[in-house]
Amino acid sequence: MKALIYNSPLALLLGTGTLLGLLTPLGKLAAAAGIDPFLWAALISLVPGIALAIATARENWGRADLYSYGAISGLFAYVIPNALLFTAIPHIGSGLAGLMYALSPVITAALSFTFNIRPPSRGLLTAVALGFVGAILIVLGRNGLAAPEAPQWLLLSLLVPVSLAIGNVYRTARWPKNAPPAQIGAASNLVSAIPLLLLSAWNGGLHTAAILEHWQLSVGQWLASLAMFTLFFRLQWVGGPTYLSQIGYVGAALSLAIGTLILGETYPPLVWTGAVFILAGIGSVALDKSAAKAA
Repeated sequence: MKALIYNSPLALLLGTGTLLGLLTPLGKLAAAAGIDPFLWAALISLVPGIALAIATARENWGRADLYSYGAISGLFAYVIPNALLFTAIPHIGSGLAGLMYALSPVITAALSFTFNIRPPSRGLLTAVALGFVGAILIVLGRNGLAAPEAPQWLLLSLLVPVSLAIGNVYRTARWPKNAPPAQIGAASNLVSAIPLLLLSAWNGGLHTAAILEHWQLSVGQWLASLAMFTLFFRLQWVGGPTYLSQIGYVGAALSLAIGTLILGETYPPLVWTGAVFILAGIGSVALDKSAAKAA
């Protein structure tokens, strides 16, 4: 069963996207508990990074390319997007912030084509298009798209999907030779935790009292993030950048299920229409065998 999941892009996509969807409500609970968002993001990287490093202790850790790769990968995938969003969300609203993540697969596909780095198949492009429409409908139905306080905040937030897309493509293009996905995950997370901790210190949030007080929440987040990063880098290796970029769509669909079944939330028909588009996109990838080979 483990081998089947680890070699199936679709299974990895669903697993990674599901775990990503769990991280969002946990992050909201952490913010409500008064935990600094930069510290929370740093620990999400640091704790799984340490666990993955221990698991891959027998690998060759004396390689310079591993650390340079981890630094660049972490910078574009975690540090820049988190720093930008935490700064911009108060000015652009959660709706536009959600739209920024929805743009990531589209830009990733464009970059993959431009630089010919595992360019997506027709089926995968269909999935990205359907998922993008679905994500927009969900954002419109749940949050709306309030105008930002100033245009510069919208322009700044547009760097988030660009950064995520660059990270997606870079990880495939510059994957260190013979480095297993778990080791790549360890290096990327450990290196990216450093600037996030510095940002937390700059933000005045480098305190652990709230984390210790809400230790159940912290442990749950760390376990979910460890499982997610274990699958995330395997998905990058097996599926490629565009395939991986769809995890946000899966996470968005899962958040609807959590909101409805656990939190008792209700959503307008527009939101459920968006969920149908996302499921249709996932289905198009599942039916197109060339997507997994070409992704």
